[in-house]
Amino acid sequence: MRTEGHTVINPSTPTPLSVKLERSRVGREGRVRKRLSQGPVRGLYSDDMAGNAESEAGFEQIRSGMVRPELDGRRVVLQGWIHEIRDLGSLVFIVLRDSSGLCQVVFSRVGADSALSAALDGLTRESAVRVWGTVRVAPQSRMGVEVKGERIEVVAKAVEKLPYDVTGKVPASMTTRLNHRILDLRKPVNTAIFMIADTVFDAIREYLRGQGFVEVRTPKIIATATEGGAALFKVDYFGKAAYLAQSPQLYKEELVTVFERVFEIGPFFRAEASHTRRHVSEFTSVDIEAAFMNYEGVMQVLEGMVAHVFKRVLEERQRELDLLGVSLRPPKTPFKRITYDEALKELAELGHPKSWGGDLETPDLRYLAKRHTGFYFITHFPTAIKPFYIQPDPNNPQVSESFDLMYQWLELASGGTRISDPALLRQRLQEQGLNPESFKHHVAVYDYGMPVHAGWGLGFERLIMVITRRTNIRDVILFPRDRFRLVP
Repeated sequence: MRTEGHTVINPSTPTPLSVKLERSRVGREGRVRKRLSQGPVRGLYSDDMAGNAESEAGFEQIRSGMVRPELDGRRVVLQGWIHEIRDLGSLVFIVLRDSSGLCQVVFSRVGADSALSAALDGLTRESAVRVWGTVRVAPQSRMGVEVKGERIEVVAKAVEKLPYDVTGKVPASMTTRLNHRILDLRKPVNTAIFMIADTVFDAIREYLRGQGFVEVRTPKIIATATEGGAALFKVDYFGKAAYLAQSPQLYKEELVTVFERVFEIGPFFRAEASHTRRHVSEFTSVDIEAAFMNYEGVMQVLEGMVAHVFKRVLEERQRELDLLGVSLRPPKTPFKRITYDEALKELAELGHPKSWGGDLETPDLRYLAKRHTGFYFITHFPTAIKPFYIQPDPNNPQVSESFDLMYQWLELASGGTRISDPALLRQRLQEQGLNPESFKHHVAVYDYGMPVHAGWGLGFERLIMVITRRTNIRDVILFPRDRFRLVP
């Protein structure tokens, strides 16, 4: 327990989830499978999704990934994209793909009418089609089941010669992949990444709302740098200089005086020249801020959220993990904690000494990863290297109440207790070479009752890299933006 002024602050323990987050959950695919086993599956497509594919008498609309041997004998309607075609003359094999997965459809030319024969002759890979047929168990098929096609309708024909191989049989560089990103995203392994990300988004919101956090939206066009040291994108704002936000930091601090606990998931921008596998110019950040809480409390929120995310992904996205070849294990909490000083001691023991006072760079972190193979926190960094708003330790102002969440050598999140004393805030602004006048609107809030508060920001894409075991951040961003890429 520590004291600031007349306020006694206890490290805050996150409130229990209102639903305990331990209730029985049936994964999305599991729910669909259950419905399939119970009879007709109308309603798996909304009216808008179905378009003109109204179920004809005796046919049921289902998704490609839901075609299972237990549906043997069912007459179904499928719609999606042609992933592969094998034309053997009398038989035409089509692998049909939608976002739920793949299924094989087999058409016979023997006895086919002229309309079906003409449709089969004109098929191209990646054409959008609608297929009617009957599910058959097929032990000889690699999928164990197939659809015996009866009718096919080409909804939108793709060009015969595609600029990119969606099946992945032809290797492609990252540059080629990003130049044809829509086709690249259609690869099942790449689609799987973003299906997992969808679950992660939902799990984060579920957990934080269960902890009493309110989701907010802060401006992305700002007049002043949020932090010192980070490059900003400058924009012309009706003749005035403005910048793209690199963080919601100041706004989320101010908002704790209204909502107490806030979080935001949104895009942010950094004009850094770094061009590495883990840096981009536009990224998604998950940010929280909590009143009446210090760094220890928000660290507990962070590790609890990460554990909950892993739990949800394992419950709902096993198929996608299998596609990616990922064996995911839920992390144990609490995560290990080491101080900055302890990290330097470990580096010296590993034969990589580092002087006190500098930030931990990538080579340093790679050495630490030899001892720390999972999630862990590094705490109490030197105050001088942290942003102006980070609270110095009252018992040793040379270090701060700050932390980074690491996974092996990759930094995922950074946070800490924030300064709540307006005089100290002005002092820290000046120490970092920033003009307090430029922050007058923010500093003024401290005159209206600013309690002790804390928070963190987590790189969403970096968390997805950890979960999906990807080594390049561009793999986990739909349309990456870096110093060399502005399109597509």
